[in-house]
Amino acid sequence: MKKHTKIYLNYFGYAHSQDEYIPCEVCERQAVDIHHIIPRGMGGSKTKDYIENLVALCRECHIRAERDKSWNEVVKAIHLTKLKLYEK
Repeated sequence: MKKHTKIYLNYFGYAHSQDEYIPCEVCERQAVDIHHIIPRGMGGSKTKDYIENLVALCRECHIRAERDKSWNEVVKAIHLTKLKLYEK
Protein backbone atom coordinates (compact mmCIF):
# COMPACT_ATOMS: atom_id res chain seq x y z
CA MET A 1 0.00 0.00 0.00
CA LYS A 2 1.32 3.41 -0.95
CA LYS A 3 2.32 5.90 1.75
CA HIS A 4 -0.28 8.50 0.76
CA THR A 5 -3.04 5.87 0.88
CA LYS A 6 -1.98 4.83 4.40
CA ILE A 7 -1.97 8.48 5.52
CA TYR A 8 -5.54 8.95 4.28
CA LEU A 9 -6.89 5.69 5.72
CA ASN A 10 -5.24 6.24 9.09
CA TYR A 11 -6.48 9.82 9.41
CA PHE A 12 -10.11 8.90 8.81
CA GLY A 13 -9.92 5.61 10.74
CA TYR A 14 -10.54 3.28 7.81
CA ALA A 15 -9.30 -0.30 7.98
CA HIS A 16 -6.51 -1.23 5.63
CA SER A 17 -8.83 -3.67 3.87
CA GLN A 18 -10.09 -3.71 0.32
CA ASP A 19 -13.46 -4.86 1.66
CA GLU A 20 -14.21 -1.57 3.45
CA TYR A 21 -16.39 0.88 1.56
CA ILE A 22 -14.71 4.28 1.32
CA PRO A 23 -16.95 6.89 -0.33
CA CYS A 24 -15.80 9.34 -2.97
CA GLU A 25 -15.73 12.70 -1.22
CA VAL A 26 -17.50 14.32 -4.17
CA CYS A 27 -20.23 11.94 -5.34
CA GLU A 28 -20.38 9.22 -2.62
CA ARG A 29 -19.71 6.35 -5.05
CA GLN A 30 -16.98 3.93 -4.00
CA ALA A 31 -13.58 5.60 -4.01
CA VAL A 32 -10.86 3.75 -5.86
CA ASP A 33 -8.08 6.35 -5.77
CA ILE A 34 -6.44 8.71 -3.32
CA HIS A 35 -5.90 11.87 -5.35
CA HIS A 36 -3.19 14.47 -4.71
CA ILE A 37 -4.94 17.85 -5.00
CA ILE A 38 -1.59 19.50 -5.65
CA PRO A 39 0.10 17.03 -8.01
CA ARG A 40 3.30 15.31 -6.97
CA GLY A 41 4.59 15.90 -10.47
CA MET A 42 7.06 13.83 -12.38
CA GLY A 43 9.42 11.96 -10.11
CA GLY A 44 6.85 11.36 -7.39
CA SER A 45 7.83 13.86 -4.69
CA LYS A 46 6.70 12.66 -1.27
CA THR A 47 6.40 16.25 0.04
CA LYS A 48 2.78 16.33 -1.15
CA ASP A 49 1.74 13.40 1.11
CA TYR A 50 -0.21 15.25 3.81
CA ILE A 51 -3.89 14.92 4.67
CA GLU A 52 -4.93 18.37 3.37
CA ASN A 53 -3.62 17.31 -0.05
CA LEU A 54 -5.15 13.81 -0.15
CA VAL A 55 -8.73 13.09 -1.15
CA ALA A 56 -10.57 9.82 -1.84
CA LEU A 57 -12.23 9.83 -5.27
CA CYS A 58 -14.06 7.42 -7.55
CA ARG A 59 -12.39 6.87 -10.91
CA GLU A 60 -14.66 9.31 -12.77
CA CYS A 61 -14.11 12.17 -10.30
CA HIS A 62 -10.37 11.43 -10.22
CA ILE A 63 -10.00 11.59 -13.99
CA ARG A 64 -12.02 14.81 -14.10
CA ALA A 65 -9.94 16.39 -11.27
CA GLU A 66 -6.72 15.60 -13.13
CA ARG A 67 -8.00 17.03 -16.42
CA ASP A 68 -9.92 20.08 -15.22
CA LYS A 69 -8.22 22.58 -12.90
CA SER A 70 -11.48 24.28 -11.95
CA TRP A 71 -13.02 20.91 -10.98
CA ASN A 72 -9.89 20.14 -8.95
CA GLU A 73 -10.54 23.38 -7.02
CA VAL A 74 -14.10 22.18 -6.31
CA VAL A 75 -12.66 18.88 -5.04
CA LYS A 76 -10.23 20.82 -2.84
CA ALA A 77 -13.03 22.91 -1.31
CA ILE A 78 -15.13 19.82 -0.59
CA HIS A 79 -12.15 18.07 1.00
CA LEU A 80 -11.19 21.03 3.18
CA THR A 81 -14.81 21.27 4.39
CA LYS A 82 -14.71 17.57 5.30
CA LEU A 83 -11.46 18.08 7.22
CA LYS A 84 -12.96 20.96 9.21
CA LEU A 85 -15.97 18.81 10.11
CA TYR A 86 -13.73 15.89 11.06
CA GLU A 87 -11.10 17.81 13.09
CA LYS A 88 -9.77 15.75 15.92
